[in-house]
Amino acid sequence: MTAALGSPLAARVLLVTYDLKTPGRNYTPFYEALKQQGAWWHYIASTWLVVTSKTPEEAYQALGPHLSIQDSILIVPITRPYWGFLPQAAWDWLEQNLPH
Repeated sequence: MTAALGSPLAARVLLVTYDLKTPGRNYTPFYEALKQQGAWWHYIASTWLVVTSKTPEEAYQALGPHLSIQDSILIVPITRPYWGFLPQAAWDWLEQNLPH
């Protein structure tokens, strides 16, 4: 993707974090929809980073139908600066995928 950051097609990294609370529910469609949002990284349980041109609302529109009313989800863009304690591979992934 060659769009400039800030344009409608600009790539961004979204943090998608969730709490799936419906026992017995088949969440396979949710995970498949999540993987279809773009290139992704998943190291922390219930938290994914996704490279996409979608806004948080657009990503939710794709994921929300696969959740129940008891579930929770938060989708926010990742921006610099960021900080935390992660393996080096995670920092490398962020550096390679987060627009400057």
